[in-house]
Amino acid sequence: MGAAATLGGSAVSCSRSNAGRWRFFTPAEALTADAVCEQIIPADQDPGAHDARVVNYIDMQLTKHFRQYRDTYRRGLATIDAISQAKHGRRFIELSFAVQTEVLRDVQKQAKPFFELILTHTMQGFYGDPRHGGNRDAVSFKMLSLPYPPVRGRRTSA
Repeated sequence: MGAAATLGGSAVSCSRSNAGRWRFFTPAEALTADAVCEQIIPADQDPGAHDARVVNYIDMQLTKHFRQYRDTYRRGLATIDAISQAKHGRRFIELSFAVQTEVLRDVQKQAKPFFELILTHTMQGFYGDPRHGGNRDAVSFKMLSLPYPPVRGRRTSA
């Protein structure tokens, strides 16, 4: 109930300008989203979502193709921090990886549509074409030993 009450008053207008490199996210939202993405695809022997800059992909697409999800992201990221504060007295990004995992289990139950959305967008940003803002240095292609896919309509040899 506390998280739901926090959600109602914490939605921030999408019309404000963001200082810095973010197109949609505030710096705090970007940190939270980045930590969530890293939970979904953590680094191991290969780079994870953070190294692939998946949050850049999501941020960029929220100003383009994902515009209809802006409010969902604002509310969902606020819910994550509200649950973190309520259960652990800290913001999500201040928690250990293991405790973040526990918080996301609660988020998955309380804000399932948001959780499924960020899960889908994380996968797209990690495995998609780097020209869309994620998969920096084609890390997922390298991990899977895939050649960089050619752009449709362009010949790769003469």
